[in-house]
Amino acid sequence: MINRVLIRLKIVQIVYAYYQNGNKNLDTAEKELFFSLSKAYDLYNYLLLLMIELTNFAHKRIDAAKNKLVPSQEDLAPCMKFVENKFIAQLEVNKQLSEFVTNQKKTWANETDFIKELFDKIASSDIYKEYMESEESSYTEDRELWRKIYKNFIMTNESLDQVLEDQSLYWNDDKEIVDTFVIKTIKKFEEKQGANQKLLPEFKDDEDQEFARRLFRRSILNEDYYRHLISENTKNWDLDRVAFMDVIIMQIALAEILSFPNIPISVSLNEYVEIAKLYSTAKSGSFINGTLDGIVNQLKKDGKLTKN
Repeated sequence: MINRVLIRLKIVQIVYAYYQNGNKNLDTAEKELFFSLSKAYDLYNYLLLLMIELTNFAHKRIDAAKNKLVPSQEDLAPCMKFVENKFIAQLEVNKQLSEFVTNQKKTWANETDFIKELFDKIASSDIYKEYMESEESSYTEDRELWRKIYKNFIMTNESLDQVLEDQSLYWNDDKEIVDTFVIKTIKKFEEKQGANQKLLPEFKDDEDQEFARRLFRRSILNEDYYRHLISENTKNWDLDRVAFMDVIIMQIALAEILSFPNIPISVSLNEYVEIAKLYSTAKSGSFINGTLDGIVNQLKKDGKLTKN
């Protein structure tokens, strides 16, 4: 699940913190990097659990209505389509998700106000009403409902952002990327897989994990060389006047360009320009793109960089 886009973002954050922290310890910082990445995977599982919690809330509301002193006919014979959703029933027994709950002991039990608020928004929507009124009853329809609910009510939700921020300092920065993984997971679920349906792994493979470790260490261990290259290509600027975050981003970008021959230069440049737009100043994207482009051309001219 943790892809290289997320890895790059995390390394920028951790390297920046490394230099801001007076007590610089490379091993400690590396542990913090991998802890931060593991928290992103926790968020992925926690957001999957949110769909189950919303369904359980709806079920409890039906039970409460049946137990009124004077229940209506609708209370006694409610439509059970939402709470008997086949996709959620499969997700609820998923072995990997159940293992996460057992090991991490993460639940939504203490967020009842938020769950109620979110369910009420869903229940009043056309998406929900059309689903409940549909005569179709299929796994595909049930799974598609939750894809729509996630995209429309969970991906962009300020109340949820606040809940996540209160629970973990890491999660708000991760959520936008993790949301795409949740949507991907919903789409790939197959009814025939039952409880054995595979969730996305924490790392796609050992290569991505090694990419994170190597990029992080190269970025810091070769700091002097990378900053020399930056300084040489920003002669009209005193390096001290360049935004510190811009220096960090270019330092990491150069570590990637020079350390990973299989990654095209254009991919690395585009990734770090996008990161600059997120984490630095309004003009940082174009400044970093121009500076790195100049460094790359000079390295090629000097025969120190041969990849395309």
